[in-house]
Amino acid sequence: MHSSSTLSSSAGQAGTSVFVTPDWTCPFCPLHCDDIAATLHADESLSAPATDCPRLAAALALYGAADASCKPAIDGQDTDLDSALARATGILAHARRPLFGGLATDIAGMRSLYELASGCGAILDHLHGDALAASTLALQDRGAFFTTLSEVRTRADLVVVFACQPSARYPRFYERVLGGTSRQQALCFVGCAVDPAASAVAQASTGSILAGADLYDVLALWSALLEGRTVEALRDDSGIARELPLLIERVAASRYTAFVYEPAALTGPHAALLIEALNRIIKTVNRTTRAGGLPLGGDDGALSANQTLTWLSGFPLRTRVARPARRADEPPLEHDPYRYRTARLLADQTIDALLWVSAFGPEPLPEALDPDVPVIVLGHPALARGPAGGNRRAPAVYIPVATTGIDSSGHLFRVDGSVVVPLFAARKVELPTVATIAALLSARLAQARRSVP
Repeated sequence: MHSSSTLSSSAGQAGTSVFVTPDWTCPFCPLHCDDIAATLHADESLSAPATDCPRLAAALALYGAADASCKPAIDGQDTDLDSALARATGILAHARRPLFGGLATDIAGMRSLYELASGCGAILDHLHGDALAASTLALQDRGAFFTTLSEVRTRADLVVVFACQPSARYPRFYERVLGGTSRQQALCFVGCAVDPAASAVAQASTGSILAGADLYDVLALWSALLEGRTVEALRDDSGIARELPLLIERVAASRYTAFVYEPAALTGPHAALLIEALNRIIKTVNRTTRAGGLPLGGDDGALSANQTLTWLSGFPLRTRVARPARRADEPPLEHDPYRYRTARLLADQTIDALLWVSAFGPEPLPEALDPDVPVIVLGHPALARGPAGGNRRAPAVYIPVATTGIDSSGHLFRVDGSVVVPLFAARKVELPTVATIAALLSARLAQARRSVP
């Protein structure tokens, strides 16, 4: 919980005045650690010296004094907000198949973007759409047993980490998920080496099995063994048939097993099959003991965008919203995780405008974007003038926006999807939110439609 929404003053290095926000919540990772002392320096830069997280340090280093004077731009030239909104409205009004991509924003931002998409017939996909789609497909096909951060911390005596090293992307994973308890726990890494950072968990033993083995073979045989099938006929040179029965016995003997995996780390075009197989194994384990899955993902507001779109429309991301004046035979909403994938839309050159949202970091435009496609960027201050660079020939509008937790308050879903986390601004640079800009564009677009005879 955020203990104070006001900034307290203290003395910094060399007498520089600093302000510290205690119990600040980090927006840059879906763990949303809420125990951070965010330090604001006199030059509007930020740091968190007491928190050892390289991902947070790198993100905070992108903010500074120049952010307050960051202006909107049209084709790389500074302009005022009204002119930028007018040009952006014109782009959306003339587009017949726009894509809203990136979607790195908070819940309020996504709500406004959905309303804007409803006004111009846009397709919605996130920067991390591939990982989201794989998880969604597996959930739709077979269902799942999920666990939460608190359940893993307080109940799990065995943690099976499948084919990933969580600390590579989530540096404080072990501290936040397994810290603060004296219970003995075991960490078993399956299909990968032991994560070196796991040694920081004092009360946990670690081990690895089947590192480098084919993940599809591992899960297929694991599922077969759980169902009581025999495997004598399997020609196994990798040790899968030898190692898995021992792991199955460990899971059966544990009081609560947490299965941790990263959808984004399951490379290849068929990651959904691996996740579905994991879900099936977890469900089978639950016939005799307790187990749950903890997928690590949802970066850059991905989980928030997906949850928000689902409750507003009934469909997850990779959904197209029909224009207000749609044809009689056209559905108001159409979800297709393959057809409406950003990479495919760009490769097939089937979009005629891109609204790119990147509020948590300076995420560049997709390399595959046709230089003749008009672009609107609602982005991090570090993206200033970026959209008009390179070989772009079509109009490019850039509007700097606030980052939730840095210059504006807001809400994001935590990695386990069970908690909506409130975030509070660590400084007071006046930048509009994504929700504000999207609402202004919606109003202007509606006005433009009414003015057409």
